[in-house]
Amino acid sequence: MPVIVVDASALGALVFGEPRAEEISARLSGAQMVAPSLLWFELASICMKKINAHPQLQNHLFDAFLLALHLPIEVIEVDQEQTVKIAIQTGLTTYDASYVWLAREVNGELITLDKVMLRALKSKVKPE
Repeated sequence: MPVIVVDASALGALVFGEPRAEEISARLSGAQMVAPSLLWFELASICMKKINAHPQLQNHLFDAFLLALHLPIEVIEVDQEQTVKIAIQTGLTTYDASYVWLAREVNGELITLDKVMLRALKSKVKPE
């Protein structure tokens, strides 16, 4: 079973029915999903932004968020020192660098809608 690191942009698209939801669903199907613990804070933030933009959909959006909390995503503690080093070397935020670190650590595929994160993951830059 392939290991996939799922980030908030991809999970948010899936959970809240954004245009690439079907593609992301297919990529996650049958995989072991992992993420840093900040995934849930980021997804909560996405939920709130959507509720603020579409208050008439509050109940629907909140229900989708609650369902997402039951997805089989293993939370893995990241190495904060290495995450900061990746952020320094790549220009990513430490949030994004944590997903890159985790993908490298578990030798997994990173599923994200963030092209900058994907480029950073593919770069040869590794923390010392």
